[in-house]
This record gives sequence, structure tokens and C-alpha cells, in this order.
Amino acid sequence: MTTLLNTINSPADLRGLSRQQLKPLADELRQYVLDSVSKTGGHLSSNLGTVELTIALHYVFNTPEDRLVWDVGHQTYPHKILTGRRDQMHSLRQLNGISGFPRRVESEYDTFGTAHSSTSISAALGMAVAARTKGEDRHAVAIIGDGSMTAGMAFEAMNNAGVNEDINLLVVLNDNDMSISPPVGALNRYLARLMSGKFYAAARNVGKSVLPSPVLELAKRFEEHAKGMIVPATMFEEFGFNYIGPIDGHDLDSLIPTLQNIRNLKGPQFLHVVTKKGQGYKLAEADPVLYHGPGKFNPAEGIKPAAAPVKQSYTQVFGQWLCDMAAADDKLVGITPAMREGSGMVEFEKQFPKRYYDVGIAEQHSVTFAGGLACEGLKPVVAIYSTFLQRAYDQLIHDVALQNLDVTFALDRAGLVGADGATHAGNYDLAYLRCIPNMVVMAASDENECRQMLSTAYQYPGPAAVRYPRGAGIGVPTDKNLNTIPLGKGEIKRQGTRIAILAFGSMVQPALKAAEQLDATLANMRFIKPLDVELVKSLAASHDILVTVEEGCTMGGAGSAVAEALAEAGITKPLQVLGLPDKFVDHGDPGVLLAQCGLDAAGIERSVRARFGD
Repeated sequence: MTTLLNTINSPADLRGLSRQQLKPLADELRQYVLDSVSKTGGHLSSNLGTVELTIALHYVFNTPEDRLVWDVGHQTYPHKILTGRRDQMHSLRQLNGISGFPRRVESEYDTFGTAHSSTSISAALGMAVAARTKGEDRHAVAIIGDGSMTAGMAFEAMNNAGVNEDINLLVVLNDNDMSISPPVGALNRYLARLMSGKFYAAARNVGKSVLPSPVLELAKRFEEHAKGMIVPATMFEEFGFNYIGPIDGHDLDSLIPTLQNIRNLKGPQFLHVVTKKGQGYKLAEADPVLYHGPGKFNPAEGIKPAAAPVKQSYTQVFGQWLCDMAAADDKLVGITPAMREGSGMVEFEKQFPKRYYDVGIAEQHSVTFAGGLACEGLKPVVAIYSTFLQRAYDQLIHDVALQNLDVTFALDRAGLVGADGATHAGNYDLAYLRCIPNMVVMAASDENECRQMLSTAYQYPGPAAVRYPRGAGIGVPTDKNLNTIPLGKGEIKRQGTRIAILAFGSMVQPALKAAEQLDATLANMRFIKPLDVELVKSLAASHDILVTVEEGCTMGGAGSAVAEALAEAGITKPLQVLGLPDKFVDHGDPGVLLAQCGLDAAGIERSVRARFGD
């Protein structure tokens, strides 16, 4: 029964409750989150940890007039439930359902999209400055997870915010000592010193209750000095923020009065809140990584070990290759920006701990760090999601490609990714990589080819990228050796007549099925750059029609590369370019999304027949 929660259809309803009703509401809300996510899958640990904080923020601040910016946005399920989307939680991360992240078009309470980390302080600062410029009396609140504080962008924003003394800006550090992967870096060590802050809080309370006035004044001066040793106040106050905390993020009797007091303060405020991932669900508390983003499960039983998959995932292929190549070459070093588990590097860290580097949520740094390693003769492999490499584009160009440094990029989650939606889809890497000089760009069509391409990229004495999709491969066994493939050479998979389909990466298999229905030739192009121009010319000479297929944007992508090659050779031939549409593709089942985009076998065949007839 969710008697209180059923009455909350907006934060205005929440603010109508008494303080005494908030604790039972928190219990109901936590149970509702657990029940919902167990049925749909999604992010669990982080959301169980933000229940009381969400209630307190909406209770104290006049949302949506006051702006809340959540960072990373996967901790917003309690926020969604309290802001009118309780009855939509059954559709979370599903086709035509609500997003797993804040989304401006979804609700006026989602003030900023934050599916990528460390952007909240910048956005909230912009909102606070806009309010001041427009003469509006409202607050902007950035709720930033401790993992997100490892990124330089958060500190760039704080550096800018600290000189604006007359703005209504609050930064809430949600310190749960847990990002997606275990947190790393000097900042995390600094925050970890306090953990609970009980010593500092007790010292203050005793001093105020028993000391006479002159001694109390002296104690206050000492306190200002001691505070910097016991809590990380000094660092944030040097940025121009008034530091408050740490306080227990699950104690509404601490959260609400503190937030009410802060609401009356002017200038940049920094509230340090200590929470626990998985709070209230013992299994998630014990293993917050396992319960970070589970699929469907029975809450009474917990997540059961999955049966061994019949097919390897591309991530597993990469992880095994990385260990094998590291064993063969002691110059290899592996780098991840805070995605050890997601990128398949757990085993590599175990086997080669001194050659494993998790740099935190700092994609820009990860790429330039790799460049520095390459300058000294090491062989860095950067394991990074396609969508996250976007965040390090200047570093990719200026710090690696321009200097032609030997860095291998393993691009996971290329193409559509399903439930995470447009924010995490790797739709643009083919276009944004192929225009960079010195880059080699490959797309794997199966597991063994992925392994061979990784070896090819690693042996290439310059920057090279291999893209591969999320999830399982097609069931092709992988060789145990570290063979390479000829640089810039594609292959014919099926010989047909009249029509030649030039497929790239994940589109080879559906294109092969379409080619069989069309009696078309199918080429697995393998390389986007350098493109196999001789194969393109040969296919153009022996066929009437050329069709390219890629799981990426068509503007500037692989199909564009083929069109440019034909134009350069002075070849005029009907060319159809198939790929993802010029729009952001929403979350949903990947197979359904690809079919909607016309990139399944039936869709490819249908598009060719529609363009050229039977």
C-alpha cells in the first residue's frame, strides 16, 4: 500500500504534508522505486540513495520555479515519481515510455538533460545568472554525485561561479563514495577522510554548550582552522563557495532545516551530503555495483547469476583480447574513464594492475594522458564508449592525431544502444573520426573480426579506432591468436548481379540477408578509413547500382566516404546511402529501433526496391 505516495502528484502536494509525514513517505517512495525497477530494469542503487534528498529538495524549494539539475541523471527516479510521473514508471526506458534520465521535453521539472556527467554546476550557474539578469528571485540547485566531481568541467564551473557573489546557486555534493566503478583519484581520497563528520559535529556542539563567551570566541577561531583539516571545506571555500556539512543525506531532520537555512543565504553555497547507494535494500547496499543497472529481477530473491550466454558480447571479446595482447607485449597499458565494468576491463585489472589506469570521469584527460604515454614509447589502449569519446574531441585531434601518436581506441556501444537512448547512442563516431587526418577507422561485423581489428589497430603505428556494438555478437568463435587483417581492405561476402551492397560493421549481417533476397553482391567494407577505394571502383564497374549501409549518421559517414571516392574517380553511378536518420533516436529495444530506421534485413530490401523498383 502506498497511501501517502498516491496523494503526491506534484511537489506542491508534497509541500502540503507535515514534517512528520515525510519519513513514512520516504519508506513508501523507496519501496516504489525498488518495485518499479525490478519490473522494468534500470538504475537502482543510485536511486535508492537519493530518496530523502529528493523529498527534502522538493519540500524546501519551490520547484519548478526553483531549478533542480541532477548529475548524473540516472539518480532521478524518485524525482520523476514525485513530479507527476509515478504512473508512467512502468514504461521506464522502454519504447515510447519515459526516459531513465532528466529530459526537458518530458517534464517542466526536468530543467536540464544530464545523461552525461559533470555538467550540472555549469548549467545551474547559467540558470542562476539568467535569474539575476532577468531580475527573477529563484534558486538554481545542482545535485552532483561524487563520481561526477572527478571531471574537470565541474571545477571549471566552480571556478566561474565563485566570483559571482550575488547569485542564488546551491551545489549539493551527493557523497556516496561510489560512482559506477569504484571511485578514484586524489579528490575522492580527500572526501573519504570524513565519511560521517561526527567528530567535527560533536566538537562544535560541545563547544557551544559549555564554553564561556571569551573561550567560545577563541574556539570559533580555532574551529575555522581545524575545519579545514577535518572536512574538505577549505578547498571549496577557496573557490568562493560557502561550505556547509557534511550532513547525513538520509536524515530528513537534518536535511530540511539545513536546506531551509541555505535558502535564505545569498551567493554560491556548497552543501556536502553523505548518502549510501542502495539505501534501504540490503542486497543493493552490499553490492551497489551489481545493482547499479540491473535488468528485471525479483526483489525478494535478488539478482540471480545469469546462465552463461551462448554468444560472447563484443565487450567480452575486447576484454579477452586486451589480456592476451598485454601478455604478448609488456608495453601495453589500458585506460578507462571510470567504466571498468562497462568496458570489460575487470579481468585486465586483475592480471595487470600496474598497467591499468582508471582516470575517473575525465574523458578529455584520458585521451591526452594516452598521448603522453605514447610519447614515451608505451602502447596505450583507451577503452571508451563512442558517445563519451565525443567529450574528448579536441584532445583526439590536437593531442593525438595531429602528432600522429600511437594510441588505440576501442569504441564500445557504437550505434543504437537501446534503453539508455539518444544520450548514449554512438551514432556519430564514423563521421567525426573519418575527417581527422592520420586516423584509421574500422567497424567490426562479428566477434572474430573485432578481435582481428583490435590487433590491427594496435599494430598500426598511429591513432586507430575500432567500433563495435553493445551486446552479443552473432555467434562466431574467436581465434586465440592475435592475427591482423590487411590495412584498408574489404572483402566480398556474396557475389550477385546488378546491385552491390557495401555494408559496414554491424550492418553486414542484415545486409547479407537483404542481398540474398535481391540477388545482390555484398561487400564487407571493414574500413571506413582508409576506405578500400579499389574495391569501390571494382564494384562500380561491375554493377548497375551501389547501396551503402551503416549503423551511423549518413551525413559525413561511411556512405559519404563512398560517394566522395566515386566523385574523385569521376564515376557516375546510382548510389543509395542507408543509415540512421537525421534525428535523435529515442530509447527502446535495439532491434525494434533498427527496424523503425529501416536497418533490419527487411528494411534494407524495402528501401532498395522502393528506390530502384523490382
